[in-house]
Amino acid sequence: MKITAMTIFVDDQQKALDFYTNVLGFVPIANVPLGEHSWITVASPEAPDATQISLEPKDHPAVTPFTDALVGDGIPWTSFGVDDVQTEYERLVERGVVFTQPPTNAGPVTIAVFDDTVGNLIQIAGMNA
Repeated sequence: MKITAMTIFVDDQQKALDFYTNVLGFVPIANVPLGEHSWITVASPEAPDATQISLEPKDHPAVTPFTDALVGDGIPWTSFGVDDVQTEYERLVERGVVFTQPPTNAGPVTIAVFDDTVGNLIQIAGMNA
């Protein structure tokens, strides 16, 4: 068994697609219209056949209170692995990404947290040498 897709609930699917592809650098995989919304997935350009991120609308009434509570408490929805957190932080800041936590040494890993502009905090993490 392997993980083929994970979900990130977003306020606006098209805005999320723009941010995840044009700012973060993921590649679009699927964009299938399904009535009011679409099945939109992106993946890492380093592994486009690996796990996809589904950018799901927050329409279910349970989602918004849950995701708002996470953001309110500063808890990231998920974590993306990077080779060098400081380098990725600097690349993303140059692209206008707003970080809520700068690179921070947390023992075996360095982490940083940014706002994905569509209702989530996302962590980047890299192992320390």
